[in-house]
Order: sequence, then C-alpha cells, then structure tokens
Amino acid sequence: MSTTASTPEAIGTAQSDVSRDALRRVTQNFYVRRLAKAIFTIWVVSTAIFFLIRLLPGNPIDQYIARLVETQGMEYENARSQAAALFAIDLDAPFWKQYVDYLGNLMRGDIGVSLTSPGTSVTSIIARFLPWTLFSVGLGLMLSFTFGVLLGLMMAYRREGLLDHALTVFASVFSSIPNYLVGILLVVWLGIQWKVLPIGQMRGTMSPGVQPSFSLAFLQDVLFHASLPIATYVLTTIGTWMLSMKGSTIGTLGEDFVTVARARGLTDWRITTAYVGRNAALPLFTQLTIAIGFVVGGSFLIENIFQYQGIGYVLSIAIAQRDYPVMQGVFLVITASVVFANFLADILYGLLDPRIKIV
Repeated sequence: MSTTASTPEAIGTAQSDVSRDALRRVTQNFYVRRLAKAIFTIWVVSTAIFFLIRLLPGNPIDQYIARLVETQGMEYENARSQAAALFAIDLDAPFWKQYVDYLGNLMRGDIGVSLTSPGTSVTSIIARFLPWTLFSVGLGLMLSFTFGVLLGLMMAYRREGLLDHALTVFASVFSSIPNYLVGILLVVWLGIQWKVLPIGQMRGTMSPGVQPSFSLAFLQDVLFHASLPIATYVLTTIGTWMLSMKGSTIGTLGEDFVTVARARGLTDWRITTAYVGRNAALPLFTQLTIAIGFVVGGSFLIENIFQYQGIGYVLSIAIAQRDYPVMQGVFLVITASVVFANFLADILYGLLDPRIKIV
C-alpha cells in the first residue's frame, strides 16, 4: 500500500500557481487594462507638461527679482533670498529633483501653491474657477447635442428637401469655423457694430454685488454673463451633431427591424421614437462621452475673448505670469478629464459590444 503525502514544497508550488493564475486573470481583465492605460497616460502627459513649461522663457522669480532691484534698489542676492522665501522654491535645484518633489507631493494629493499668489493653494484656485467653466461649456454642449440630434433626425426624414439642404449648409459652415473666430464675430457684430448687447457689462461670471444663492435673480445674472460663451459653444458644435445624427438615422432607416415595424402597422411617431431615434442616437452617446472630457480644455480662447473667469481664463493668466504650479494643476485637470472620458467611452463600448473586450 502506498500513500501520497503533501510536502511543503508541493503546497508552496500549488499556492504560487494559484497566485499566478489570479494575477493573470486580473491583468487580462478588460477594465483593469483600460484603467492602467488611463493612469499611465496621465503620468506621461503630466511629466511632459512638467518639463515643457520649465522650458518657457522667463519665470516669475526672475521677474520679481528684477522688480525689486529696479524699484527698491535692492541688491541682487538680497532680492534673490527674498524671492526664494516668498515663492518657496529651490532656485538652484535641478529639474529632476523638482520633478521628484512634484511627484511626491502629487502622490499625497498636494498640487502645490501658486507662485504669484503666495499662500493660495492651486486646489483652491481650481475649485473656485472650474465650476464656471463646467457650467458654461457643459450647458453649451448639452444644448448643442440635444438640438443637434433633433435637427439631424429631421434632416434624415426630409432628406433632399429644402430644409435638409439649408440645415446641411448651416451645419457644414459652422462646424468648420474655429470657435474663437465665432466668438470674435459675436463681440464685433452684437457688441460694437449693432450695439445689441452690452458687452462691457457681460464680462466676468457675476455682476458686482451679486451673491451666489438659489434664486431666480442669481440664475438670470449667471446666464446673462455666460450667454455669449454658451452661444459660441452651441454654434460651433451643433453642426457636428446634426451631420452625425443625420448619417446615423439614414443608416438606421434601412435596417430590417424598421421594415418589420412598418409592416406591423406601427405609427410613424412610434417608429421614430422607439426604433429609429433611439438606435440612431446610440453611437452618438459614446461621442458625447468623449466630448465631455474636452469641456475643461475647450474654454481657453473663448473665456479670454469674453473675459469669462473660468479655468481657461486662469490658465491664460498663469501662462503669462509663468505660475508653474497653477499651470501644472490646470493641465493635470484637463488631462485627467480627457483620459477619464476616453476611459468611460471604452467601458461604454465594451458594454455595448462585448467583442471589444478581447482586444
């Protein structure tokens, strides 16, 4: 009679095999791979931005030192010491050491402190101005998507007609014009030549003396200041949604399930809402997910044209003043929003079509 004994070596080998199998399943998981790719992308872009902004000519410390020397007659070394204490940055540290410190602080959730506004954290600056950008660009995107889908659906049903031709020309023209050019034209035509809108009073995000509150007066004031940026976003993006929805709807109208629905005697309204519109708009929702990621970064030029004080306006000032921590923080938010939006689009594609998960 023979007996089989489990030796410690055999048990250890079996446990290691189980661990390797579990690790393999985790690493081969569709969602884990997409998440790892997103994190890696954010790290690569953040690293590139860290070094690129330091290659820009000039920095706030040199400007501050020069101002102390010229206006107060301070010696260079004293001015340099005062600048080092004020800006809390090691002027002699090499780039790699600054980068290591930056990564260490970032891992702790510390983006840094503004160089031009000592004592003000970058996180508080972003938290103060980012909601205004999310409001204006986000509302503009939702309006353009909603009306673009409805108009595109109408164009597909009335294709080759006068309405289709007119809306196609409108969509093609406005989708090809840069948003900053549309913003400039709105200022010139509505504010200067025709004097329809008081452009000077529409600067900023709120009127002087207005306090944030859950009231109709506050909402009206906010919409008054954000109306031109919102109009610019709508005019320059609605054409893309119109043309995309038109093409998707035309393709859906030729599907077999639409023919079967008509054979069953369903009304045109029922077929349009329950069959054609829903299936035609489905691919556009993944495009909308990606477009949402560009909400933060798409406000840079528009907010400067209208002096709308959102995150894009803050970024332009930070670039002009070479405020490195603010620039890094804003670019990090922009990068994270775009990467996260693409990650959500990948997840959505994976849910819609399970075959994508094997890629």
